[in-house]
Amino acid sequence: MGVERAIEPVRIEIQHLVRSFVTGSAAPPRRLYDPDDPSLFEPDSAIWRVHADVSMFIGGLRALLLQTLHEPTMTGVAEHSDYRNEPLGRLRRTANFLGVTTYGPRSAAMETIEAVRHIHDRVHGTLADGTPYAANDPHLLGWVHATEVDSFLRSYQRYATRRLDAARADQYVAEMAVVATLMGVENPPTDRAALHATLHSYRRELRVTPRTREAVRFLMHPPFPLLARPTYNVIASAAVSLLPGYARRLLWLPVPPGVEPLMVRPVATALMRTLGWALAPAPA
Repeated sequence: MGVERAIEPVRIEIQHLVRSFVTGSAAPPRRLYDPDDPSLFEPDSAIWRVHADVSMFIGGLRALLLQTLHEPTMTGVAEHSDYRNEPLGRLRRTANFLGVTTYGPRSAAMETIEAVRHIHDRVHGTLADGTPYAANDPHLLGWVHATEVDSFLRSYQRYATRRLDAARADQYVAEMAVVATLMGVENPPTDRAALHATLHSYRRELRVTPRTREAVRFLMHPPFPLLARPTYNVIASAAVSLLPGYARRLLWLPVPPGVEPLMVRPVATALMRTLGWALAPAPA
């Protein structure tokens, strides 16, 4: 008990730093779940379990790196966001969206989804070759959704203390499909096999553009405070190591043989355990 009491200030300080980083406030998060106003998913669902885990930090960055390879997605971000001057804005909006749609009352989840769709209505334009794009295009939404589901699940299976079994992993994909459908994705994957097939179907559309290079440089070296950089570098290394080989090659993010199992994974695992301890109880 004496040791626990002595290190409690350290745990609280880490809590404050992470909360400030992710939400913009060091205050304890508001309770989203209301048993009198049920959420889209039950407390024993796979989505509750995955989204409460700190491995989401790694999965989120992996998804962003993958998304840069899809020109319509990357063009929309470059032309309609201020990520260079507001590097944490998208992180905080995504964290809020995931929190409300996973744990919040159904009414709040539907309001949040409708708000995002309304914002997407204003995100449209033309690619360099004259092809039009729109953020609410079901095909574009399908790519963003698939990269997020795959990234969150892979990071959880690699870094969470307890992995999902095969049935629960498929359940997670199916539960994420509920939100995707409400967002406007057509026929989202509902199990891992369908998720793999969906990601493969986009391969011919993936390419590297100057905006891809710019975004990847930013994601790997964001203008964060000096104190946050060691932690972010570990998360970035873990995210890169989880990318598929074709994506690492296209993005010029090689992982030398032996580095992932001998260096990246042990350090990232230790960091996830530390963050999990500091942020307990779970966000729900």
